[in-house]
Amino acid sequence: MANIGESATYICRNCQNPIAVRSELLSKNYLGKTGPTYMFSHVRNIIVGPKQDRNLITGLYTIAGIFCSNCGEELGWKYIQAYEARQKYNVGRFINERAKIAKEY
Repeated sequence: MANIGESATYICRNCQNPIAVRSELLSKNYLGKTGPTYMFSHVRNIIVGPKQDRNLITGLYTIAGIFCSNCGEELGWKYIQAYEARQKYNVGRFINERAKIAKEY
C-alpha cells in the first residue's frame, strides 16, 4: 500500500483503510481524547465533519472531526482556524488519535 519511497502507511485500526504515509507525519507530540496523537500535513480517505469552536490545551480553535471514509470511525480532527497568532501553523493540519490508527509496512 505504501507509495514508492515511503516506508510506512498509517491505516484505520478498525478497517485497515489507508489514511496517511510516513512523509506526511509532522509530530508525535500532541494529546487528544484517547491519549497521544500524531499530526499530519495531509490525510486521505476521510470525511470531514462540521466545523465547531473548541478550546484546546493551546487555545481556541475552529476544528472539524475527521472520520474514516470506509467505516466511519472517528480518527481525530482538522484544524480549520486558530485564534492565537502563535498557533496559526496548525491551520490545515490533521490530528489523528494514535489509538485509532496503526502503522503498516
